[in-house]
This record gives sequence, structure tokens and C-alpha cells, in this order.
Amino acid sequence: MTTVEIVIAIVIFAIAGLLLFFAIRSFTERGFLLNNAYIYATKEERETMDKKPYYRQSAVVFGIMSIAFVIIGLSVIFRNSNIALLVIPLAVAAIVYAVASSVRNNRRTK
Repeated sequence: MTTVEIVIAIVIFAIAGLLLFFAIRSFTERGFLLNNAYIYATKEERETMDKKPYYRQSAVVFGIMSIAFVIIGLSVIFRNSNIALLVIPLAVAAIVYAVASSVRNNRRTK
């Protein structure tokens, strides 16, 4: 491995660790809620909304993204771009989960 590949792998694994940190914080419902429904809500809506489903949604998506970055890091370490193809189903799963859980959360609030 070259020095550049090592640095790239370290950065990718650091991003994966940061995403895992956000996922754990969201699962424990601590810290700022990194969810569009919460961010774009007015101050009054934020005070009355049930944040639990939004924390869960954010946690699951951050967890999936963390796994995706680990896979990308492994593809850099092993110099095998075919490993990175495993990220595609993860990205699709994250998108499908985010849309489905948003629809479910909107139905609950109405």
C-alpha cells in the first residue's frame, strides 16, 4: 500500500467512526436531532413533536452509512474495487428505509 492509500483509508475509516458515533447518539436519543423533519420544523412544532421516531430514523440511516464507509475503506485496503459494489444495496436500503419511515412518521402525526 502506498502512503496515499493509507491516508485515504484512515480518512474513510474516520468518517465511518464519526457516522457510528452519530448513530449511537441517535439510538440513545441524545444530542441534536439530525433529521430534516426536526431541523425544518418551527420552534413551536419542535416543542410538541415526538422526537423518538425521528431519532430512530436518523440512527438507522447513520448506521447504514457507517457500514458503507467501512466497506469502502476495506476496498481501498484490499485494492479491490469489486468490494465497493456492496455499497450499492446499502445505499438503496438506506433510501428505501428513509422514505418508508418518513411516510410512516407522517401518518402517525396526522
